[in-house]
Amino acid sequence: MTPENTPQAPDVKPAKTGVVGKLRGYFIAGILITAPISITIYLGWLFITYVDSKVTPLIPVKYNPETYMPIGVPGLGVVVVVVGLILIGAFTAGFMGRFFQRTWERVMDKVPVLRGVYKALKQILETVLAQQSNAFREAVLVEYPRRGMWVIAFITGRTQGEVQSLTEEEVINLFVPTTPNPTSGFLIFVPKEDIVPLSMNVEEALKMVISGGIVTPPDHRPVEEQGKVTVRSGENHVADSNA
Repeated sequence: MTPENTPQAPDVKPAKTGVVGKLRGYFIAGILITAPISITIYLGWLFITYVDSKVTPLIPVKYNPETYMPIGVPGLGVVVVVVGLILIGAFTAGFMGRFFQRTWERVMDKVPVLRGVYKALKQILETVLAQQSNAFREAVLVEYPRRGMWVIAFITGRTQGEVQSLTEEEVINLFVPTTPNPTSGFLIFVPKEDIVPLSMNVEEALKMVISGGIVTPPDHRPVEEQGKVTVRSGENHVADSNA
């Protein structure tokens, strides 16, 4: 039998590899779909059960729906907290509420250690929750910790007071978050011309920081500007910011 007529065994390896590859792709797709949903539900459930465990026992027995129901009511504590905060907000909007708040602040002013903690927390919450505030509403790019290295930062406000008076340029307060926990980070004061505004919104920037760069938001700039190098290391940049 000549070599040309010699029968050859069928090559089934590529087909086998293809099936394995497809199964691997399906497995990864399943993880990508179920993992975020499962983790989100789990964290939400942990929060609800924690609040319920602390608040529900404080409800009088005759007003507790669980007294008249054979099963527990998940989220009852969260509902009570939300309603309670709404009532407190409505109370503080009146005369007696404002009087109570002023009295409480006068008392706190006389407590050495708690005074600083209270004022700092109050100022942070007022800044973040205020509707007019621009804090954490714009993501920017800045060279940090040295020239040639870039990080995503968030504008928290315009620098004022002693820090601004001691600097030659107009500087902006920037919060540089850490990965994967964006609640921790660094406060830096950067000259306004060294800040590069980003087209991505704050939510997209946070996703990129938390994922360590795995999740990259799309370029929202005009098509003619995409792909062009607009900033270089060591150059001054003008920030179009409303901070």
